[in-house]
Amino acid sequence: MPVAPPPRAMPIPVLPPPTVPAWHPQPMFRPRKQRTGLIVTVSLVSVLVVTVGLIVVLSATAKKHSSSVADSGYNDYPTTSASPVPTTSTAFSTTTTTTTTSSATATSSSSRASTPTSSSSRPSGPQPVHQTKNNPLFGGENGTNTSTCNLPRWKSDPESAKAFFTATLPCLEAEWKPVLARANLPYFSPKLAFPTGTTWNSPCGTTKGSEAAAFYCSADNTLYLPYEGLHTKEIGAHPGSYLAVMAHEFGHHVQAVSGVMDASFDDEYAAGADTAAGLEINRRFELQAECFGGMWFAGAWNGKGSIDDNIVNEMLKDGYTRGDDNNPNGPRDHGTRAHYGAWQQQGYTKNRTFQCNTYNVPSDAVS
Repeated sequence: MPVAPPPRAMPIPVLPPPTVPAWHPQPMFRPRKQRTGLIVTVSLVSVLVVTVGLIVVLSATAKKHSSSVADSGYNDYPTTSASPVPTTSTAFSTTTTTTTTSSATATSSSSRASTPTSSSSRPSGPQPVHQTKNNPLFGGENGTNTSTCNLPRWKSDPESAKAFFTATLPCLEAEWKPVLARANLPYFSPKLAFPTGTTWNSPCGTTKGSEAAAFYCSADNTLYLPYEGLHTKEIGAHPGSYLAVMAHEFGHHVQAVSGVMDASFDDEYAAGADTAAGLEINRRFELQAECFGGMWFAGAWNGKGSIDDNIVNEMLKDGYTRGDDNNPNGPRDHGTRAHYGAWQQQGYTKNRTFQCNTYNVPSDAVS
């Protein structure tokens, strides 16, 4: 299937767009000789506690430094459906001129005890690249493929939600697997888990409903989608919102298999997770996953099937209700509502990975 073109203009409600700065990402040349990066073993020691969020992405190195992050705003889901959505374009100005970006984001050598593996132990085939903004994932005009996704009808009960998300996973893979292949990066399928109750266990640790609504654990490459975390009473029968949750989770899986996740965690650890620099790195990481989520909707909308105008409108509206400003007393580690929605819309309307390169934009584009 071909790379999906940017979707046509959507009939989005005419509401004032948020005020966010313009930025100008550039698609970079893919390097002639692929850098393989390091094969890293990860385990968890959690030192960063996030009290609100959608996604908890947990990982640590052999030296057991913390790599726990979560999206804010999702546990304080607004009860009103009114949310500002730009009417004609994304909030960011872009260009498609191909240039070579600057050197990769530096990582701290002290933050990892890993060393390159021997050729006999290194898996064959494409390898993850331990870089953020210069990762080959962002090279050239690379976007999600067109795919037709036919989903069961959303019903707000645990078994129906499980069937809905299970049917969505192949749709996500059909679009993202070719993206990674074109970038000469590895791909493997994630698992899905549907824990019950309000406290959920994973190899990354124990997560409570007050800390996260859903999460991706890189230790077992699993998307955890607990029904009790989905806020079905507040959201109601709006499947576009639930698909946005899963598409964001899958965006973290893309970051994990490409090498972006480990590189970003190393940078955050070196800067200090609770410092202004560390929080900014975490915002870049989370807003990128939101942008990747929007890209999936672009391919699925072009393929028709279940992803119609109504579903896309629900997704776009939903993005502008999420953000750090839903919890003024919490850490500024995931971005404002304006940026959360704008980066998701950026992915949807542009559908190119370089347009989601949040590591290559000014700080005021990820505030």
